[in-house]
Amino acid sequence: MSLPPTSLAGRFIAGAVVGLFALNGFAAQQKDSRPPEDQRKFKSEAVEELIEEVKGGIADPSLRKTFENAFPNTLDTTVTYREVDGVPDTYIITGDIDAMWLRDSTAQVSHYIPLAKKDEKLRKMIEGLIRRQTRYILLDPYANAFYDDPNKVGEWASDHTDMKPGVHERKWELDSLSYPIRLAYLYWKETGDTSPFDQKWLDAMNLAVNTMIEQQRKEDKGPYSFMRTTQWQTDTVPGNGFGNPMRPTGMICSTFRNSDDAATFLFNIPENLFAVVSLRQLAEMLDGMKKDPQLAARARELANEVEAAVKEHGVVEHPKHGKIYAYEVDGFGNALFMDDAGLPSLISIPYLGYGSIDDEIYQATRKFVYSPENPYFYAGKAAEGTGSPHLARFGDAMIWPMGISSRALTTNDPEEIAQCIKWLNDNTGGTHFMHEGFNKDDGDDFTRPWFAWSNSLFGEMIWRTYREHPEVLKK
Repeated sequence: MSLPPTSLAGRFIAGAVVGLFALNGFAAQQKDSRPPEDQRKFKSEAVEELIEEVKGGIADPSLRKTFENAFPNTLDTTVTYREVDGVPDTYIITGDIDAMWLRDSTAQVSHYIPLAKKDEKLRKMIEGLIRRQTRYILLDPYANAFYDDPNKVGEWASDHTDMKPGVHERKWELDSLSYPIRLAYLYWKETGDTSPFDQKWLDAMNLAVNTMIEQQRKEDKGPYSFMRTTQWQTDTVPGNGFGNPMRPTGMICSTFRNSDDAATFLFNIPENLFAVVSLRQLAEMLDGMKKDPQLAARARELANEVEAAVKEHGVVEHPKHGKIYAYEVDGFGNALFMDDAGLPSLISIPYLGYGSIDDEIYQATRKFVYSPENPYFYAGKAAEGTGSPHLARFGDAMIWPMGISSRALTTNDPEEIAQCIKWLNDNTGGTHFMHEGFNKDDGDDFTRPWFAWSNSLFGEMIWRTYREHPEVLKK
């Protein structure tokens, strides 16, 4: 999902031309500020009030501006809201690509959910997103990204997989089914509204659970395979499209990572732990709404099986850091020691709801992630943080702001939070927006000037800091 590695000015031009289209909001967004009010895609009074409140607790004027830009960026530039026969319908692009990812769209709005109860317009927008995600899962549970136009045939139509009109990309990523459950659960818990959880939603949830069980691959490889004619190794899948060899463990195979890169080993540990959380959330919802007890039981059973398998196969002995979570394993005893800054990551495990930041294995894993033993940890003149193989095509040592935000969201240490905020605010390339990645030695060298998920996560982190560690923002 990355833009070409151009100069800073070139990236802004690319951002406006390569798939963004002025209609989608970026052309209205100034280099270092929000779009003019009359050009914002969606407006929420509750969001505006929250922005003003939090700004009042931020001493640094530069950080105030970055928060003011980032927190509403999804609403300002990526939301298309409509009502069809009185029913909300919401399409949310990722930013600089005119397509909606199940993962990104959930993460882009999660920080607004606590405000939905007091803003009916905002609540309906999120309800519309749940309904749209439901339709997409029913269209193809293996796809990761979709178009607004159900008849559109996109740039990846020639991929060697079962592509359907309306599908932008068909990379099977386990989190693509976990994130919609997370969205539904957080919305339900916050608002108590059950209107989007109709028979279509139940059908989609049954299909999601069935797909996860299918991808445990206990009997065979299942129906999904993927290959792409490309020069990038991470954009296609080995093993004739089924991935590298695996031995069934009870975990769920994820052919691609959250970065849309092909997996090395098919059992991605943070993806599987996120699925454990989401499946239990689904069961809790179904129990609370007194709907489909059989699906609730299957979801719980699958969650328990996956969790047991992670404990058996996903916790491995590192030669320096002891027992930690591997990033990926294959069931044969092979493990990949790394972390990817995209979520779900090893660092984000407690943020996504599994375990505690004080858990011994998590803390050992955290020490590994922020050490030279993690090949995607970088420390430079501009900042230190995790990156991703996804940006290898742009050169080495690109730090992801989302990785730094995740670090701040998974610690209670005010000094660590303050350092993370400084790294983020100092490396916007003068834009006062978050990006996909920036060079460890030069924050002006960055990719993706319009990446709404990164802005949302940063905004969520600042809001949490305002609530839990207000003294950090007053310095």
